[in-house]
Amino acid sequence: MRFFILIFFLLLGLIVGSFLNVCIYRIPINESIVKPSSKCPKCKKPLKPWDNIPLLSYLVLGGKCRYCREPISLKYPLVEFITGVLFALAFLKFDLSLSLVLGIFLISVLVVLTFIDLSYLIIPNKIIYPSLVIALALVAINFFTVPFLPLVGAKNPLFSICGFLGGGGFLFLVAILGEKIFKQEVMGGGDIKLAALLGIFLGWYVWLALFLGFLFGSIVGVTLMLLKQKGRKDFVPFGPFLALGGILTLFFGPQIYNLYASLWMIG
Repeated sequence: MRFFILIFFLLLGLIVGSFLNVCIYRIPINESIVKPSSKCPKCKKPLKPWDNIPLLSYLVLGGKCRYCREPISLKYPLVEFITGVLFALAFLKFDLSLSLVLGIFLISVLVVLTFIDLSYLIIPNKIIYPSLVIALALVAINFFTVPFLPLVGAKNPLFSICGFLGGGGFLFLVAILGEKIFKQEVMGGGDIKLAALLGIFLGWYVWLALFLGFLFGSIVGVTLMLLKQKGRKDFVPFGPFLALGGILTLFFGPQIYNLYASLWMIG
């Protein structure tokens, strides 16, 4: 039975991923995510329902539009695949629970923000502000019910508040100091708000998410400079690395921390 539920959440993630693709494409250009129906971004032809089946349509069409035969961006099936896998992993992590619902919500937001930031170098307020409002409302409810936040570590709404203030506050400090030292913007306001959002769901473990985000961001940034793809003053979006750190912390936070602590003690 558990296997079939796992498959259900995998398929659900693929379907939700298809909708997230619409959000990723339309929100930055201020188009409605409800209507009109999906169309080819190249020839603008409306797509048939059977051309919108997650992953399958891409494979059947050979990665090309049925009408103009222009290549379909690999980003579309990638978003669907990633969302499907993460939804399945969320079920394995949280089982059928309220934590599963909240985890799926956070995953969906992070997937959208990651691919928008990669494409447009922005984290839209249209997404981050409503997400923060919902998350803060959940924290308020959490004070009057059996605690269900944060999703990692001990359940205590005070930990979510500390994560919110700590995550957002730390990146705000980094932004202020970085601008004074380097005489240019080093951290966007969207990154600060994203860290605050992660703090609500991750509690104290938001520090691990930040550490992983800076670690991955540094590795990629240095690699790009060595390959001469980026200069020292070129901007590299931090949102995707922060989201990756948040996802890894959501699923493996305590294990990563314990591993790090054990290595430190051995050293």
